[in-house]
Amino acid sequence: MNFAIIGCGFIAKKHAQAIQNIEGANLIAVCDRVPELMEPYVNEYSAKPYTDLAEMLKDETIDIVCICTPSGTHAVIAEQAANAGKHIVLEKPIAMTLEETDRIIKATKENDVKLGIVHPNRFRPVAMKLKEILNQNQLGKISHALCIINWNRGQEYYDQAVWRGTKEYDGGVLMNQAIHNLDLLLWYMGNPVEVFSMEATRLRNIEAEDVSMGVIRFESGALATVQASTTVYPKNFEESITIFGEKGTVKIGGQNALNFEHLIIEGIDEETSGKWIGDIKADPWGTPGHEQIIKDMISAINENRQPAVTGEDGRNALSLVLSFYESAKINKPVKR
Repeated sequence: MNFAIIGCGFIAKKHAQAIQNIEGANLIAVCDRVPELMEPYVNEYSAKPYTDLAEMLKDETIDIVCICTPSGTHAVIAEQAANAGKHIVLEKPIAMTLEETDRIIKATKENDVKLGIVHPNRFRPVAMKLKEILNQNQLGKISHALCIINWNRGQEYYDQAVWRGTKEYDGGVLMNQAIHNLDLLLWYMGNPVEVFSMEATRLRNIEAEDVSMGVIRFESGALATVQASTTVYPKNFEESITIFGEKGTVKIGGQNALNFEHLIIEGIDEETSGKWIGDIKADPWGTPGHEQIIKDMISAINENRQPAVTGEDGRNALSLVLSFYESAKINKPVKR
C-alpha cells in the first residue's frame, strides 16, 4: 500500500515512522503549505512533496492518506481525499462539529473508501486486557468509573502554532488530550445518556478550557466522573481509568495509563492477576498505536471490513466532548 501524509507538523512523524515499520507500506508523498516542513520526509523517505493537495490527490498510485492537519481543517480535506478515492487515516478528533463529522462519513461511504480514526490508546496492552476483562463480564454489574487526565501542557506548547487552544481549530483539554480517554471510556462503558460538566481556563493563555470536570450517566445506569487538565506543574501527573464492578475493581494508570495499578477480581487468584500485571509491565507500550492503526487499515482494505476505530467511533467521542461543552455553557445537565 502506498501512503501520503497531509500536514507535516509534529504528529506526522509518528505516521511516517509507523509506515516505515510496516512491511509493504510505503510513504510516497507528503503535502504541506510550508515547503520546509516537508524536507525531512523528502530526505528520509524519498517522499514526493506537494504544496497543492488537489495535485497530490491526482496521483492514482496513492492508496491511503494520513490526515495530520489542525482539527478544524479535517472535514474539507477528508472530503477532498474521499472524493479522490483515497482511504483515510484521520487524526483525532475526527472534526470539530457533528455536521463536519457527518460530511466526512457521508463522503467516505459515497466513495466506498475506508475511514479509520486515530485513537491509539485502544491498542495499549493494558487497555486491551481491561476490554477483555469487561467483555468476559468478569467484573459483573458496573457501578461507576473514574477517568482522570491531569497533564502538563505549558504555555510554550500552545504558542507553537496560532491554532493551538482555539475553539475553531483545536479546542481545549477535552478535545485535544482527554478525547483519547473518553474514547476508551465509551469503549468500556457503552452509550452515555446524560452529562453535566464545568470547565475553566485557569492558567494557560488560550481561548478554550485548560481544566474540566464532568459526570456521565450511561445507558446501563452506571456513572462516571471525568477530570481533565493541562495545568499540572511541572509535568504529567496522572492518566487513569478505574472501573468499579460488583465482582471486582480495576485501575489502569500511571503518567500514561500503561499499567494495572489495582486489579482485584472475584475468582482470579493472586498468581493469575500477578502474571497479568507482570506481563504488561514487561512491555507496557506494546506495538505503537499509530503502527497498529495503520496496519489495521491495510488489513481492513484487504479484507473489505471496517477499521478497528471507525468514523462512527470518532463521532461518538466528539459528541461526548461537545455535550460536555454544552453543559458547561448552560450550567445544566444535557440529555443525549
